Amino acid sequence: MKELTVEAAIENIEKVTDFINAELEVLGCSFKAETQIDVAIDELFGNIARYAYNPETGKATVRLEVEENPLSVIITFIDNGRPFNPLRQADPDITLSAEEREIGGLGIFLVKKTMDLIEYDYRDGQNILKIKKSMR
Repeated sequence: MKELTVEAAIENIEKVTDFINAELEVLGCSFKAETQIDVAIDELFGNIARYAYNPETGKATVRLEVEENPLSVIITFIDNGRPFNPLRQADPDITLSAEEREIGGLGIFLVKKTMDLIEYDYRDGQNILKIKKSMR
């Protein structure tokens, strides 16, 4: 297991992405899976940075675990911000045109559709959001 703790700030999305991608490269992750994971990091860490502590700031921890058979990564986002379960948000109506759709929700929808697993828990004053993705 590897872990990175940084200030929950938009400018740290790149640092988090680089941290995860360095490990994905060692694992031989496919380009498609890496791209989907990068989108998930951008969305999930971005939401923590924008909303968890607003208007204050705080720390966020990103943890990477590797599972064998099939080779998969589990990425856990942990923060002490306001409780928020993104899985409770209704999926956007993607049958509507972009102009007709309400703003928001598309990023979480994409994460749900591209990850093999996504789980949320609020425990001991922490938001804990896990995603799992197969490397193949």
